[in-house]
Amino acid sequence: MSPEKFRQFYRYLEQPNFPPRFNIAPTQPVPVVVEDSGGRHFRLMRWGFIPEWVKDPAEFPLIINARKESMTSKPSFKAAIRHRRCIFLADGFYEWRREAERKQPYLFRLTSREPLPLAGLWETYASPDGGEIDTAAIVTTTANPFMAQIHTRMPVILDQEGIDKWLAVGRTTTREALALAKPCANDRLDMTAVSPRLNDARQDDEALQEETTVQETLSPPETGKRSSTRRKLSPDQGSLF
Repeated sequence: MSPEKFRQFYRYLEQPNFPPRFNIAPTQPVPVVVEDSGGRHFRLMRWGFIPEWVKDPAEFPLIINARKESMTSKPSFKAAIRHRRCIFLADGFYEWRREAERKQPYLFRLTSREPLPLAGLWETYASPDGGEIDTAAIVTTTANPFMAQIHTRMPVILDQEGIDKWLAVGRTTTREALALAKPCANDRLDMTAVSPRLNDARQDDEALQEETTVQETLSPPETGKRSSTRRKLSPDQGSLF
């Protein structure tokens, strides 16, 4: 998806010409949109949230996700959910499942093929030597029945109204923001089994998203019903959520 398509969709002021990415890994720069001084802005941030009170990031666990259920109780997120909300710029995300002897990745996208608004939190970390870095994490919630075929969690995917409310940190309360952090409808998403080359973070090309054949075909379950193929993922699954 072109940078201009994202700009038109989110209406931020900048005109960045960022290259397409197909396999972004934690700790790498990610594009996000924030709202500040009455306008929306494009920013690059490190995927890996560092609270401002951390003394040594090397000794702090890597935080790539923020669970909805703990955002108001964990010290890491208390301030960010009130004052520093963002949206990750993406048109899809991956999740993995163990199939036979390999980890099989699946690509999830909106059926409309529009940009996929992933709710996030961000924080500027100031190191003891005076350097600063903007960091961010994706907000997650319980999986809807469709996503539950692969994983028990999923990213918070916003609709147009949700985008406006999530970014409006000065006008939307924490309670209202948390109300947006819910599973999206089953019929908003589809999924495709894609190349296992995705398991290597050094691989980053469009061919990664080409459909591949897997032993089991998954289909959307009926709304409100849990899929019989739902599994608990093993620790080495490569899960993002």
